[in-house]
Amino acid sequence: MSSAPVRSPTLRPHRMKKEESFLGKLGGTLARKKKAKEVSDLQEEGKNAINAPMNPSTVDIHPEDTLLEENEERTMIDPNSKEDPKFKELIKVLIDWINDVLVEERIIVKQLEEDLYDGQVLQKLLEKLADRKLNVAEVTQSEIGQKQKLQTVLEAVHDLLRPHGWTIKWNVDSIHGKNLISILHLLVALAMHFRAPIRLPEHVSVQVVVVRKREGLLQTTHVSEELTTTTEMMMGRFERDAFDTLFDHAPDKLSVVKKSLITFVNKHLNKLNLEVTELETQFADGVYLVLLMGLLEDYFVPLHNFYLTPESFDQKVHNVSFAFELMQDGGLKKPKARPEDVVNLDLKSTLRVLYNLFTKYKNVE
Repeated sequence: MSSAPVRSPTLRPHRMKKEESFLGKLGGTLARKKKAKEVSDLQEEGKNAINAPMNPSTVDIHPEDTLLEENEERTMIDPNSKEDPKFKELIKVLIDWINDVLVEERIIVKQLEEDLYDGQVLQKLLEKLADRKLNVAEVTQSEIGQKQKLQTVLEAVHDLLRPHGWTIKWNVDSIHGKNLISILHLLVALAMHFRAPIRLPEHVSVQVVVVRKREGLLQTTHVSEELTTTTEMMMGRFERDAFDTLFDHAPDKLSVVKKSLITFVNKHLNKLNLEVTELETQFADGVYLVLLMGLLEDYFVPLHNFYLTPESFDQKVHNVSFAFELMQDGGLKKPKARPEDVVNLDLKSTLRVLYNLFTKYKNVE
């Protein structure tokens, strides 16, 4: 007859300890689930507010954007706006520009809000553009250190922009909070102020969702945010001139002005057996502008100073920029038009440049 199995005397106490441990874990799990449910409910409240019938567009919001204090507000870009081709182009142009400026620093920006929020890239960008050194720590890991660096960088930016009438639409908290709208406003202002050799898409606007907490409830509104206007407006040229009036109110007289300017430039270019029939296209590569300045000032422009047969956009911009330098050497003020505008066949910019030449040299034989 087989004997009954011997039970271990330590089995029961071990089970009790295990049960106690299990109950403890269960209690902890329930507590965590309750807390997670509270967070989930808050997030759901935010999503319901965003997706309410009054606001039919679906907005992909970050959970943190729904956890607001009383009277606090957050903003986010409507996903439909993010898919707008002009918005995408604006971001791409700005990223490419930053990477071109900072190529010697071996800095590569891939995503604006993730790469610029801590002030490191903005510091390098401003130092390169303004040709000055900022007194800030090179690397800062803490949030306080990052915000201090941002504060110093943005103060330097504001010192540059405010005298020229720029409206400041960003601050330390919005940049550090990775607010893409604020970052774009800042970069557009810098690009325009430093006459970046880029062409920003004009009239770029986005729909922004603003979430506010009032009396414990989340409220949402949709507003349109303008990121770019026209190049002229962004350059701070708010004063209208004769060409604005001509284009807006007397387009019938435009052909008369163009004919007068064509007669003027051909009077001199004909000496080199050159002839212009289309102002906006034939001056776009800068070659005729350079040659014209040499003829007007009666000197030979060495061919190694410009591209006689430019092929790339950059080579054309170089030629127009060089022609602008020759104009300033001849006593003219720095042209209001950007070289990039002339290269991009902007007729009004080209007419402004040529009219300035006409005003000064119309009696030159």
